[in-house]
Amino acid sequence: MKENFIQDLFSLEGKVALVTGGGRGIGQVIARDLARAGADIAIFSRSGAAESVKLIEGEGGKAMDIIADCTKEDQVRAGIQKILAEYGHLDVVVNNAGVCYHKDIFEATVEEFRECLDINLTGEYIVAREAARVMIEKNIAGSIINIASMSAYIANVPQRQVAYNASKAGVIHMTKSLAVELVEHHIRVNSISPGYVATPMSIDPNFVEPELLAAWEPLFPMHRMAKPEELVGAIIWLASDASHYANGTDILIDGLYTAV
Repeated sequence: MKENFIQDLFSLEGKVALVTGGGRGIGQVIARDLARAGADIAIFSRSGAAESVKLIEGEGGKAMDIIADCTKEDQVRAGIQKILAEYGHLDVVVNNAGVCYHKDIFEATVEEFRECLDINLTGEYIVAREAARVMIEKNIAGSIINIASMSAYIANVPQRQVAYNASKAGVIHMTKSLAVELVEHHIRVNSISPGYVATPMSIDPNFVEPELLAAWEPLFPMHRMAKPEELVGAIIWLASDASHYANGTDILIDGLYTAV
């Protein structure tokens, strides 16, 4: 048996991966672990990702920090050109940037609803489209991985977040549609749908109401939220050559939350 079979199967050596929203939280963990799997990393963020780059470079990886708003076509195009100038190609995209408002239909303004759709859905579309252009031009059999949510399948309680739920449901169907359109170019498009993940945005009282944390706790079948690291195995699989036949699919990683 080949000693390095598993390592080779999931290796990202020689690949370049773009992670949006990689300056903190889930995106930072994804970027770091893709680098650990061998990929050179580029990060899009609106406020900078110096900490993520430092973490990756401190472990011997390569990373670059690009200021880009994923809802702005010109910024996305310019950012991808910077990736090409630095690395020469682009093989993997992880569309992670997102936002959520805990507001019901009467509290959320139309502007907030549009912003949520713009960042969570339109932003992923723009990045996927511009990355696909480059992959096609360079004849790259790329992998685009969109971050959806279990909230695409359910209406969360007790908080109200109709804009977020609608945007993530859109991500899953967009993923399937993009996969169909891009399959002839050997570009795969898949998504993952995390449940609640323990990041500052979901556990820090400065970001989320303590009442919500108390209400969520008894709803977890596994009695805890996911760790960000527990999402990365699926992402590395989808990014690697091991998942060649996976296309247009969504992987639900919610600790049984939607099953009970």
